[in-house]
Parts: sequence; structure tokens; C-alpha cells
Amino acid sequence: MDQIKIGRFIAECRKKKGLTQMQLAEMLNITDRAVSKWETGRTMPDSSIMIELCDILEISVNELLCGEVIAMDNYKEELENNLLEMVKQKEAADRTLLALEWVIGILSCVVIFVPVFIGALLPMEDWMRLVVVFSGFIPGIIGFLYAVKIEQVAGYYECGHCKHTYVPTYRSVSFAQHRGRTRYMRCPKCNKKSWQKKVLSKNK
Repeated sequence: MDQIKIGRFIAECRKKKGLTQMQLAEMLNITDRAVSKWETGRTMPDSSIMIELCDILEISVNELLCGEVIAMDNYKEELENNLLEMVKQKEAADRTLLALEWVIGILSCVVIFVPVFIGALLPMEDWMRLVVVFSGFIPGIIGFLYAVKIEQVAGYYECGHCKHTYVPTYRSVSFAQHRGRTRYMRCPKCNKKSWQKKVLSKNK
């Protein structure tokens, strides 16, 4: 999707309705700075207010994502193109998140083990050694928990039996046996347990 084109389209539709950026922002309970960012192509409207924005501007969501008014004979084709583009963008974002998971996991290991090595190698009183050793545990554990959260929400898990793809609960991911990103969980569709691998695309 072309954010610059979409931004210009929002500005054009807003002006046709005789609204200022401030007036549109007040109708959506946001700041006029957010509207300005849309219209300059720096950001996109949040999905939570996209329908309300389209209602105010009297356009469809599909037209908003295309950045232009769509003729009825091209409507279905443009809708399919927009849906495909959104899927591609989600997959790219999920790849980035999963790469970030590795970075956070490695940093969490460093945060935990560096104080352990310092406490073991440097001469100090016992109480100080305990403080140093445990100083890395809390931030390290928080880092690991955040990494698991990323793994849960980025992409999908694929059932080893029925091939159903889904996003499991954080609890399921946290307590499941795992080999890397493959986890032993119960599928919500077939209700069978299996080793389920992480995938980026959702099966139909």
C-alpha cells in the first residue's frame, strides 16, 4: 500500500467534506497531529478507528487502502489486491518480530550470566556476591517472558495432525515442551496433542 497516496486521498476527502484537521481529529477523539501524519504519509490510521474514519469521509475501507475512489467493476480485484498486500505486510512484520525474539533471548542470557561470572571470579563478601549474582535474574527473566510473548503473537502454529493454523494462548506457549520454536500443544480444532511448528502463513 502506498501511504503517500493514501494520505493525499484522506486530505482530499477531508477537504471535500469541509473539515479541518482539527475538526476531523475531534470527531475521532484523536489529536490533529495524528491526522497530519496520515495526510503526509508518515503513518496509517489505526485499524480501531478506520471504519469510523471511512464513515465520516463517506468512503469504503477498500477505497481508503487504495487511496482512490474505486469503480464498481474494479472493486473485487482491488479488494483482493489489498487483502494480499495486508497479508504480505503482516508476514514481513512477523519475520521482524521473530528475529527480535532471538536478539532479546540472547541479551537475556547475557544479562543473567555476566553477573554470575563476575560474582564467581571477583573477590568480594558473600552478601555482595549474592546481590551481584541475582541482579541479572529479574531483568533476564522479564526478557525471556517478553520473548515468549513475541513468539506467541508472531505468525501461527501448525497442528501436526490436521494442519490447522492458529494463535495459541500465552499460557499454552509458556508451559508447552519445546524444541526451538516447535512446541508440543493441543490443537483447538482436532483436540489432539502434537509437535506444532511455527509458520508465518495461515492455512485456509
